Amino acid sequence: MTNNNVAPQQPVQPTPQQPIQPPAQHSKNKKSIWKRWWFWLIIVLVVFAIAGQGAAKNNSSAGNAQSSTTSQQSSANADNPDENTRNQQKESEKSDVPADYKSALRQADTYANTMHMSKAGVYDQLTSEYGGKFSAEAAQYAVDNVKTDWNANALAKAKTYQETMAMSPEAIRDQLTSQAGEKFTTEEANYAIEHLND
Repeated sequence: MTNNNVAPQQPVQPTPQQPIQPPAQHSKNKKSIWKRWWFWLIIVLVVFAIAGQGAAKNNSSAGNAQSSTTSQQSSANADNPDENTRNQQKESEKSDVPADYKSALRQADTYANTMHMSKAGVYDQLTSEYGGKFSAEAAQYAVDNVKTDWNANALAKAKTYQETMAMSPEAIRDQLTSQAGEKFTTEEANYAIEHLND
């Protein structure tokens, strides 16, 4: 016997499908160009390139100025070959001077221009075991190349003796030329005495 109480099956209605959407794309953060790291890297590289070109230009202009000065000197010296030879010797001497010679020259400059010592006095001080302890060669180089006025040094010493020790001109002359004293030459001492009251 059939059961009539069973409800007839209704046809299955298809459920409307949701439209397929593409996966949500991540929206890129839109940064302005000056907030990007690569933009600043390019700026830095451009600045360095410009600075490098400026430095190269300055170096070349300095080199041009130096070469023009050298060419002017050489053209001026072309008239006088002896002067040219002397200038070349001076330039080569400057570059070939040993370090201890340069040190002796600096010390000689202090002795001569600050302490107003004589040429012989500077030499003795440079070679002294209680002074500079330089070799005889270095000391000789120094006294030969120091820029000073030995007459002015003798006068400065003479004025010191006159003012602080109230010495007579003849006593000052003896002190200036004494081997136990200042060791100035007779000519330098005479100059000092002649100009003592200037």
